[in-house]
Amino acid sequence: MKFIVQSFLVFLFISCNNSNTSTGKNDKTAESASDSLMHEILKQHDAGMAKMSKLSEAKNRIQHNLDSISKLPFPLQKRSVQYRMELDSVFNRLTFADSHMETWMNEFNMDSLKDDREKQIKYLESEKTKISHVNDEMTGSLHKVDSLLQKK
Repeated sequence: MKFIVQSFLVFLFISCNNSNTSTGKNDKTAESASDSLMHEILKQHDAGMAKMSKLSEAKNRIQHNLDSISKLPFPLQKRSVQYRMELDSVFNRLTFADSHMETWMNEFNMDSLKDDREKQIKYLESEKTKISHVNDEMTGSLHKVDSLLQKK
């Protein structure tokens, strides 16, 4: 009988230890997943911030071209309507990309849901997607500026 009780206690001890280590592993996995996502988000953020000055410079270049067109004699302004519309469109895209980055930065909360790793991971995945779209908008706008000003 003593052997059975001792065996039962050893079994109970081992099973408790196994469940604790597996829970610890899950916590560490969740923590490393959230750390990895945060690293990717911050990397995307830094890439976007590097483009902010380029957006500003591009907006200045577009505005300079728009101002130059407005100083042309009326017949030349009339012939430049299509080009002016394209410049306006690109200027708006640049403004939107800049605004979208500012909005994302204001709304992003690094400490969000720290007490619930599962929800935090979902939040960070969503934010990673958002900042990726912001970077795509910035890159696309800058490419459009380059192609538009080169055909001038």
